Amino acid sequence: MRVGILGQTGGWHTEALTVALARRGIVAECFPVTQLTARVTARPRLTAGSTPLDEFDVVFVRAIPAGSLEQIIFRVDALHRLEAAGVRVVNSAAAIERGVDKYYTAARLEDAGLPTPRTVVTERWEEALAAFEELGGDVVVKPLFGSEGRGMVRVTDVDTCYRIVRALELGRYVYCLQEFVPHGNADIRVFVVGGTVVATMLRRGNGWKTNTAQGAKGEPYDADDHVIELGLRATAVLGAEHAGVDILPCESGGYSVLEVNTIPGWRALLSATGVDAAECLVDHVLGGSG
Repeated sequence: MRVGILGQTGGWHTEALTVALARRGIVAECFPVTQLTARVTARPRLTAGSTPLDEFDVVFVRAIPAGSLEQIIFRVDALHRLEAAGVRVVNSAAAIERGVDKYYTAARLEDAGLPTPRTVVTERWEEALAAFEELGGDVVVKPLFGSEGRGMVRVTDVDTCYRIVRALELGRYVYCLQEFVPHGNADIRVFVVGGTVVATMLRRGNGWKTNTAQGAKGEPYDADDHVIELGLRATAVLGAEHAGVDILPCESGGYSVLEVNTIPGWRALLSATGVDAAECLVDHVLGGSG
């Protein structure tokens, strides 16, 4: 079996997958996504450097780096092309597309009947300012495409909101405003692989952001059946083989599904729970491919 990894060469997650595959006698080949070259009416259909990727059996996607809209669209199109050539892409191109877009993720969660925070997305700064009031005057302004909590700002003052949306207007950004849900500076990460929850942890932040990249600490967490069900359903809604589902334990009671990460990290999960998600993922993929 020939297996490739699209990700940062030498990156922690790339190495974790490489080691897990090596334990099963498979030498993974690693390529940055930025090396992709596609051909139409010529072969090979897709290469990374000089390596034809459409000759692989499985390609794991570990990163879709930030870039221009054209770059992002091309990279995801290339993943679709790989799948059309018969390569198993994990996660699939469709699941990655759904997961990286916060509006599309939230819309699909709502359509599936899952609890998720009220969100307003618009291109007009006037509508964004009106949304601040509509959502209760306590909102999180976040990038439509983003990860690890970077670029998210909590806003509780209308004048501050005005200055932020007018500043974003200069960059021709889409405004994404989400109601702030009080959650005691903690959330739950549910990690799903192959339709099974393999681990859960509580992430406790120094402030309202609970991303470990922003300084939050993970600790073991014994999730109840409702949290498990929310994690499984949210993953299925996006059609992902594996995902990290972020769930807020609301101070007012109940839970709210915040995000579904379809290129999820698991370094903090390993430290908190001892569960190696790379091993779980490789077992799932090799079992499903054999």
